[in-house]
Amino acid sequence: MRIHIFGASGSGVTTLGKALSEELNLKYFDSDDFFWLPTPIPFTERQNPETRNSIVSDQLHTAENWIFGGSIIHWGKNVFPAFDLIIFLYLPPEVRLERLRKREHERYGEEIITNPERAKKFQEFMDWAKDYDHHTGIANRTLKAHLEWLSKMNTPLIEISGDYDLPKKMEIILNIINK
Repeated sequence: MRIHIFGASGSGVTTLGKALSEELNLKYFDSDDFFWLPTPIPFTERQNPETRNSIVSDQLHTAENWIFGGSIIHWGKNVFPAFDLIIFLYLPPEVRLERLRKREHERYGEEIITNPERAKKFQEFMDWAKDYDHHTGIANRTLKAHLEWLSKMNTPLIEISGDYDLPKKMEIILNIINK
């Protein structure tokens, strides 16, 4: 089974993907591991798109079953094998943005407040994340873009909209998969 899970930043894609991976005994791949270069300050340098696409395509085409988490709507055609299932997560913006604030503080501590450069990056990230629902032009990863991409897919879809805890999301998905 080849499952793609995606949604806005902070919607719980990675947490759900890793939990499903463990439950279903499938390898989990995260888009961030391909999109970003490993740097001392994570998520600051993008991987060359051609290199990224080649690496992800090679890894996914050689694995029979997997879960891939993260938005890939602008990565190009013929990069990914056909998905057997797509899971789309949507959280209300106020819940999602609070999760992101907490996550960033846990990752980087007070530095996102006290270090002017890190504070600027944090604010830019939060503005980008906020744009998911508002479509002001900061981000190309928006709810509108995700829904347009989904409308072109001919793959079974599970859409989970709302602030459900992980066990409830797992229950919803596993009930559908195990039918």
